[in-house]
Amino acid sequence: MLEWSMLRLLLVSSLLVAAAFGRDVGDKGMGEGVPDKADEVSILRVQILLDGEGFGPGKVDGALGEFTYKAVVNYNFSKGRQNLRDWTPVVEEARQRVPVIMVQTTVTEDMLKFVNGSLPTQPEGWAKQKYMAYRSLLELIAERYHTDETFISKINPGVNLNALKPGSTVNVPNVTQPFRIEELKPFAKFESDPVLSTNTVVIDTHERIAVFYDSQNRMLGAFVITPGKPQFIPRGDWKVVNMATTPHFRYDKNFLEKGERSGTAFQIPPGPNSPVGVFWAGLSKSGIGLHGTSSPRTIGRTESAGCVRFANWDVVRLPTLIRPGARVIVR
Repeated sequence: MLEWSMLRLLLVSSLLVAAAFGRDVGDKGMGEGVPDKADEVSILRVQILLDGEGFGPGKVDGALGEFTYKAVVNYNFSKGRQNLRDWTPVVEEARQRVPVIMVQTTVTEDMLKFVNGSLPTQPEGWAKQKYMAYRSLLELIAERYHTDETFISKINPGVNLNALKPGSTVNVPNVTQPFRIEELKPFAKFESDPVLSTNTVVIDTHERIAVFYDSQNRMLGAFVITPGKPQFIPRGDWKVVNMATTPHFRYDKNFLEKGERSGTAFQIPPGPNSPVGVFWAGLSKSGIGLHGTSSPRTIGRTESAGCVRFANWDVVRLPTLIRPGARVIVR
């Protein structure tokens, strides 16, 4: 049974977040001090701030959407602000702390070993690979800077992004924690921690957000997620039992579609284009975990099977927020 203090936080946070949104996201009635939709510079600056503070807006792309609004609400809540829909302090903080919104990155020789332009598109082909690499340097760069290929193309007009090579330069959002695949330690395991194992993550499958709290019920951060299909969502109170980078994955079409294991499955190697991405946190509910994805542009917008998907750039931050033993409330 949930303690009253936790239940109160869940109810207040959920109600306020839900009250902040309607169908017309981007309407000035959605909050105070909201930048105009056309003010992509201010929106991008806010997204970069929120992303760096652990309140993920989804893709960092200068677009005023549902998850940027939710990130502002959660960030204000974590700061103890009374008006959760007031963007004014967030915009001002972003203006001061994020003076540069765009930088250039240079393609290096090291990046090439994480790219396979011939990566198959079907599980039968994946199982024959040694590594589920990026399909292009563009895909690698987009994920590294917490955005998608469409936005990278938009901020690099006239650049042939399909012909990138070592030495090429590309404009990218100035995120504070780029996801560098070459720095991810393969098969790293994370053990319990005296502090982090006492934290809690609430998986809100309706709002499509994972919210992290410490043992005093203070909000630590929140990321956009894709929950499982409604019939497979493991609602309840669980624990994290294991955490590791670069997991292998058993691809069973029947299990993913019907929730029943079959005798026909493919063992998929690790890599950023694995269906479970680059990280796995297994729960006390058998077969269910918090994990990454091969398609970050769809986070929050499409359904997985029973698990909970995060963008790879968000999921690698989980060990800084929770560890085995941490509570996981799925609702």
